[in-house]
Amino acid sequence: MKTMGFVFLLLAFFAIGVVQGQLRVGFYSNTCPDAESIVSSVVRNAAQSISNIPPVLLRLHFHDCFVEGCDGSILIENGPKAERHAFGHQGVGGFEVIEQAKAQLEATCPGVVSCADIVALAARDAIALANGPSYEVPTGRRDGRVSDVSLAANMPDVSDSIQQLKAKFLQKGLSEKDLVLLSAAHTIGTTACFFMTKRLYKFSPAGGSDPAISPDFLPQLQSICPQNGDVNVRLPMDRGSERTFDKQILDNIRNGFAVLESDARLYDDETTRMVVDSYFGILTPIFGPSFESDFVDSIVKMGQIGVKTGSKGEIRRVCTAFN
Repeated sequence: MKTMGFVFLLLAFFAIGVVQGQLRVGFYSNTCPDAESIVSSVVRNAAQSISNIPPVLLRLHFHDCFVEGCDGSILIENGPKAERHAFGHQGVGGFEVIEQAKAQLEATCPGVVSCADIVALAARDAIALANGPSYEVPTGRRDGRVSDVSLAANMPDVSDSIQQLKAKFLQKGLSEKDLVLLSAAHTIGTTACFFMTKRLYKFSPAGGSDPAISPDFLPQLQSICPQNGDVNVRLPMDRGSERTFDKQILDNIRNGFAVLESDARLYDDETTRMVVDSYFGILTPIFGPSFESDFVDSIVKMGQIGVKTGSKGEIRRVCTAFN
């Protein structure tokens, strides 16, 4: 009986350790009960003065998680070798919003809320501001102690083939379905003509445009991004619905109206094409699947990539610097 009791206590000890070592909804309910409302308030205020904050914060979360896991490594600013300066992170922003939230949290409950969790929470709030689904964010991430530009060398790229995209997502534990749903985050926001040049004018060695672009859409894209024009001009990534978080972008992909090359490639592969089409079946409104619900599953799953919990990592005092 004594042996049985010891085994039970041992199992209970390990069970507690596993729970504490994982993310959970309401992680700060006792240590910093206003944490999530503080982040939400900062994001709302930022969106009132900067209209593109929702897609910016959503993109920041994705880019953070794909390098060293969701650990706030992209926030570090310690010189030209910092991860945030990687080629694959071009155009990523929202850093100042995260810093504002962190400053308020440090004033309220110092040394408690991680920068990595702020990034995940801010992305959730950003989606809600764009009329997207509301969802609970498991928290408890700790901040990483590494930020190296070379670690971001294998980010998904707009010119990747569908095979490359699938492989990069699989390396992070994400499925083909996750690839489609997280790509659909492009339903809000804009891109620069810099990322369109190859697709519009140099798609093959002989030149020309991507044949997947609808003939009705190609002139529109070329008028916004003329050859040898200003590569900094921006255009919506989701034709006709760039400010609302919805599945319109998937319908655009089906019909040749994808803006980004990587989005268009989702319709090249049988598996990812079936995922895209699944949201437009005749009975989908009644029996599903639900795009919003599936997106939430995927972004929550992404938010758990390579997280540091328990005694790993640290809680930074400021998000741009290690302690």
